Formats: sequence, C-alpha cells, structure tokens
Amino acid sequence: MVPTSRQDVALSPRRAPSSRGWRGLPRALSEWLSDLTSARVGVEPIASGTLTKVVGIWAIGRAVNLGLLWMFFEISRLADLGFGPFGIHVRTFLTFLTGWDADHYLNIARTGYPVRLPMEEGIVQPNDWAFLPVLPFLERVGHDLTGVNEGIIGIIVSIAASLGATLVLFLLLRRVTTPQASWWGIVLFTFAPLSFVYVLAYAESLFLLLVFTALLLAMKRQYLLILPVGVLAAYTRPGVLALALGLGIVFLVRWMQHRTDPFPWTQRLSLAASGIAIAAAGLSWTYIADAVTGIPHAYVRTETAWWIPLVGTGDFVPMTPWFRFFGTYLNVFGILLVLAIMAAFAWWIFSKPTRKLGLVIVAYAASYGLYLFGVFLPQQSTFRLMMPLSPLLGDERFSSTQHRRQWLLLGCLGLQVVAVFLLWTIGYP
Repeated sequence: MVPTSRQDVALSPRRAPSSRGWRGLPRALSEWLSDLTSARVGVEPIASGTLTKVVGIWAIGRAVNLGLLWMFFEISRLADLGFGPFGIHVRTFLTFLTGWDADHYLNIARTGYPVRLPMEEGIVQPNDWAFLPVLPFLERVGHDLTGVNEGIIGIIVSIAASLGATLVLFLLLRRVTTPQASWWGIVLFTFAPLSFVYVLAYAESLFLLLVFTALLLAMKRQYLLILPVGVLAAYTRPGVLALALGLGIVFLVRWMQHRTDPFPWTQRLSLAASGIAIAAAGLSWTYIADAVTGIPHAYVRTETAWWIPLVGTGDFVPMTPWFRFFGTYLNVFGILLVLAIMAAFAWWIFSKPTRKLGLVIVAYAASYGLYLFGVFLPQQSTFRLMMPLSPLLGDERFSSTQHRRQWLLLGCLGLQVVAVFLLWTIGYP
C-alpha cells in the first residue's frame, strides 16, 4: 500500500521563492503550485497489523465517548436537569443519545418532512427541513427490517460509520505524510473534543466517511467514482458544496500543469462530471423544499431560523454571517476579529507544512473553510461543523515532539469532558 508518485498525492520540500514584491508574485504562485503538486518520496508502506491498531484506537475512543456520556446522563438524571430544546427531564440513556438534532432525524424517519412550515408573524420557525434525508431513511429502513427502535438504528449507523471514517482517514493521511503524523492524526481525530458526536444518532460520522472516501478517490484519480459518493453525501448533511469547489480547484491546477503532469481527457471529463453533479446535488435540496412546501427559499429561511435569537431577523447574504454575528456583539472589534480569524486560517492553509498534505486535501480544506465563513453563523454548532477539516490533523506540526503529542491528547480529553457537559448536557452542539 505504497503511495503512488502522482503529483497530487503530496509534496517534497522546496526553497522559498527568492523574488519579493508584486513582481515576484507570478513566480511565487508557480513555485507554490509546484510545491503543492510535487510527489512525496520515502513514504513507508503500511506495516502489517497497523489497521488492526487503528480499529483498536477507534474502539477505545468510542468507549471513552460512551463512558463520558453515561456519566453526564447520570448527573443529569440525578439532578433532574432539563435536556433538549424543550427542557424535558431524561429518563433513559437512549433518550439522552437521541436528543437535539437526533430528535429531528427521528421525527423525519417516523413521519416524513412537513408540508407546511411553522410560522410566527410571517417568519419561518426551526423545523425538520434543515436536516437531510439519508440518515432518517436508514433509520426507517433499519426499523422496518428489524423492528429495532429508530433511535438505536441511528446510533448503530453513526458508530459503524465512525469506524469507516477513521480507517479511510488513516489511509488518506498515509498517502501524504509519515507513519507518525498519520497515526497521531487518527489519535486526535478519535479523541477530539467533539468526538462524542460519533456515538449519537447524528449524521456527522456518515458524512465524514463519504467525504474522506471522495478525497481518497481523488488522490487515486478515480474521479468518476467520486460522483455517487459525493451525491450521497449531498443528502446526508450540508457541506458538500465545499467538496465540489475543491474538485474544481484540483481540475484547474491539473489543467494548468498538464504539460508536466499529463491530464488525459478521460480524467478531465470524469472530474468535471463529478464536480458538477455534486454541486447540483448540493444545491437541489433548496429547490426540493420550495416545491414541497410551496414557500420560496424554504430551506434557507429554515436554516436562518436558528439565527434569530442570536442576531435577530434579516435576509441571508453570503460571506456576511460571521461579520454579522461578531459585529452585533463586539462592533468594530468583532469585524477585526473575523478578519484575524480568516487571516490565521489562510496562513495555516498556505503554510509549507500544510502544503505537504498535497493538492487534494489543501484544495478541499480551503474550500470548506470558505464554505464555513460564507454561509454559517458562528455558534455552538460551529465546533461540530469544523469536523470535516479533520484531514488537516495530518499536519506534521501536531506530532513533531513527544511533549506536544502528550499535551494535545490531554487537551482533547479534557475539552471533551467540557464539551459533553456544555454542548450536550446543558447546551446544544
């Protein structure tokens, strides 16, 4: 399982461009692209038994998740704390694992999507159209075939998909980085602060499995196989438009460098077809919601219904939600904070250690970061929405020293305790 020498797999170190100023920009861009698409050399094959160890670390991570959730379930039950959007006191662990978004998925599995949207004074209220149909479909089918509660089916799907996502992410990182960096990327992914979502009846695990699979296929240049995977992801949870944009960037870079890295017409057509089909699928849900409910912009108005308690009513304008949120609470300092966050993310994406992850991962990560800034309002769920950026955990800076590895792991475990309490037991993720 040795990585191929194809140029979009990873890169080898190069000297920084010597030209400075605007006149050196074309050369800097050329060398940056060359860096991004250069083949990494010396990546060792996957040793025998490594995948078994990956499964082992995944199992430990899920045990930690369930243990923490059980602990806070008992605390919640004994303290008679309210849980979920309606503040209901939980009585069973299953109820505790199927709250918040999971409750919406269960409602869709049992009754389908509403034909009429809930309205108050002409304003659309939060409703099930914000949640995509793949997980509810699996819950319904699983229940019909086995008679098992839909919530249990959702949890099983989530846990099983998290195993697939972990394995595929490891294979993805092993194509672009060292054994140590890829292993610790998996460790951080497994014990991340929001990793408890992998054992809830949420669609995150399934979405990550599909996206990581699409990225792995892109690295292998099996572009046409990405199409069904990406289309399925488009109806699993929001975010697939970033994958389509990432594929578009891969197409553009490969076309620009086709003289040094052949880009056959079969690959051009299959890559373009996959990108266009995924983009179309990603945009289709808004038209489906409009057609079923008869209300224009039903999906966008549903998504922004959750914004009202934070920033009030108002039309959705792309690329403004972060400025709108931080500007509301911090005025001009909020605007400056958003610009600083964007600059920091851009620095990370364009830094040389990140470029070692190669064209596919960098193109996707940059696209997904733009997607988050462009359409989502920052709130508690932002931390969960960042999980598709997990391929960046292969950055060798995370595992460069033993001291850093230890503190990162301890930090993940400590923050997971905080997240389970603040973002699940008494808040929402």
